[in-house]
Amino acid sequence: MVGYKDREGEALSPPLPDPRELTAAERREICERALARAEELRRAGRLEEGIALLLDAAKYKLELAKIHFRLGNLYFDSGDLERAEQAYLRAVEEDPKYASAYHNLGVVYRRQGKIGQSVKMLKKARRLELRYPRPVKLSQDQKAFLKRMALPMISVPILGLIVILAIIYLIFRFR
Repeated sequence: MVGYKDREGEALSPPLPDPRELTAAERREICERALARAEELRRAGRLEEGIALLLDAAKYKLELAKIHFRLGNLYFDSGDLERAEQAYLRAVEEDPKYASAYHNLGVVYRRQGKIGQSVKMLKKARRLELRYPRPVKLSQDQKAFLKRMALPMISVPILGLIVILAIIYLIFRFR
């Protein structure tokens, strides 16, 4: 397939393989790789390539909220605020709890001079961030550190409670 190299570390570029020819796992992997590659392209300033890649990846009907969010980022960076707005709206339509999409939509509205809508979206993003925080992914080193610290972290308050109870016991015993 032109533009698509399978598992060789080559960059993804459109056109991607026909989704009907792939298993669900292969489609998911291609979507994830396309999202990562589109972000690399955005950072490199190759916005049109990233847009084309994500539009092609959207036909897989997986990770649509993320795809539209990244499309919005690419359109925003290219200065196309109307398309960025539409992409972010599609992202929140796909996932109403997508706080980052609401935030970026608020930024687009601010740039467009729609201050009331901007404030509304930014407040909604903040509420969603508080209500549905992103899961924290710990490295193996961080997990090992937490395991080492668990016993001291638990034992200090317990020892403090024992000391307080002992003092109370002694006070009432020798009264």
